[in-house]
Amino acid sequence: MAISFAEENYLKIIYRLSESTSDDISTNAIAELTQNKAASVTDMLRKMSDKGWVNYQKYQGVRLSETGEKIALDIVRKHRLWEVFLVNKMGFNWDEVHEIAEQLEHIESEVLVDKLDAFLDYPRTDPHGDPIPNKKGELPQLGYIPLANMPIGKAGKLVGVAQDSAVFLQLLTKLNLKLGANLEITEINAFDLSVSLRIDGNPPVLISHEVAKNVLIKR
Repeated sequence: MAISFAEENYLKIIYRLSESTSDDISTNAIAELTQNKAASVTDMLRKMSDKGWVNYQKYQGVRLSETGEKIALDIVRKHRLWEVFLVNKMGFNWDEVHEIAEQLEHIESEVLVDKLDAFLDYPRTDPHGDPIPNKKGELPQLGYIPLANMPIGKAGKLVGVAQDSAVFLQLLTKLNLKLGANLEITEINAFDLSVSLRIDGNPPVLISHEVAKNVLIKR
């Protein structure tokens, strides 16, 4: 069954929203990310429900069907593989690749994507630390925790981010917070939960609690 770019984007958005909750995804949450009116989102969800890609009930929300999740994981796989290619092979910065990968993820050739995966030596994560599904749609188990959850005096390695907006990634770059950096919390401010953080053994720098919530580490 043919699928449009818009339908692919909806499936990917529902998948991303589903990653952080077991509840049905609301129409308003999808409308906010797609920048469409709720009525337009409802129309799209009904069409995708008729095609068997989502389970949608009015006023209750939507979940991906098994078929819809398979399609969404394929799109996510392509997106994240292209991000790896753009950073590792083309020299882009990690804050520059999302929009380009948004265009490339719609390429249909399964042979091309499989060859890209092999060319990149089957990466487990993209440049932001997000897990890359394999050809079967299986995700690697990575065991990340937010930096904000790490106790004082404990150390870990920066392995991902919880959000990949360009402004956030640019801030991390400015703070010298990059994938693979060794991090140690030396102090947590009781007033605002800001964190004094030692990066690769250097003198501590102060980062906000909001940043610490969105930096993912592996201990």
